[in-house]
Amino acid sequence: MTRDYDPAREGATMSFDGRMSYGDYLHLEKVLSAQHTRTEAHDELLFIIQHQTSELWMKLALHEVAAARNAIRQDDLQPAFKMLSRVARIFEQLNNAWDVLRTMTPSEYSRFRDGLGQSSGFQSYQYRLIEYTIGNRNAAMLKPHEHRADIHAMLKAELARPSLYDEAIRLLDRRGIKVPERVLQRDVSQTHSPDDGVIKAWKIIYQSPETHWELYELAEKLVDFEDYFRRWRFNHVTTVERIIGFKRGTGGTTGIAYLKRMLSVELFPELWYLRTEL
Repeated sequence: MTRDYDPAREGATMSFDGRMSYGDYLHLEKVLSAQHTRTEAHDELLFIIQHQTSELWMKLALHEVAAARNAIRQDDLQPAFKMLSRVARIFEQLNNAWDVLRTMTPSEYSRFRDGLGQSSGFQSYQYRLIEYTIGNRNAAMLKPHEHRADIHAMLKAELARPSLYDEAIRLLDRRGIKVPERVLQRDVSQTHSPDDGVIKAWKIIYQSPETHWELYELAEKLVDFEDYFRRWRFNHVTTVERIIGFKRGTGGTTGIAYLKRMLSVELFPELWYLRTEL
């Protein structure tokens, strides 16, 4: 019978004295002891775990985006496609997490909100690093990290490197699809501004995908990623509005107004604009 089943009879390791166990490998003692509530509110644990797991997924997203950028720089697109597909799925996972947080009502959140102090999601350095890495480069957002010299230096160093989108555009030029020199020589510490010459370059690819299949696939991988990223931002807005309405954020932002402003940010603008011209 099933209740009498003993995995050891089939060779399963059951003794871990001096051996690595599942918990050892994942350092679960550290992970599962990192949730420290500040109030007695039942829902505070949900809030903490939601944000901690999101940070873990963002850590993986950064790992994949950085590797994809490096692969594009080296003209090695097949691995980059796999990495970008994974990043899109990571943001799908992050999107699904909002569904869990939305089970919390305004009354439940108000029971522990004061315990958050001035902490706020917009202070997430990993989220900021994701935005910087893919191309949304607002230097003003370095300020919340000035109290941590190591993090501030890491973010500032990222602004000195070409972004993921910069590398994609440079690849077009290396593959013989002319990109304006003003774009190739621009100050990479600034957010890329939409350029008609870049629209024309991507348009060549979309008008003849059979001839430029790898670049066509790269474009669609980027669009797929931004699609999920936009949904994540939208779900963030919806969740916050559902729980706190139009109150100011704990970090002092205008709350919903700030988040809605972020919805207008375009990561890879020319890939969206060219669709009107096809």
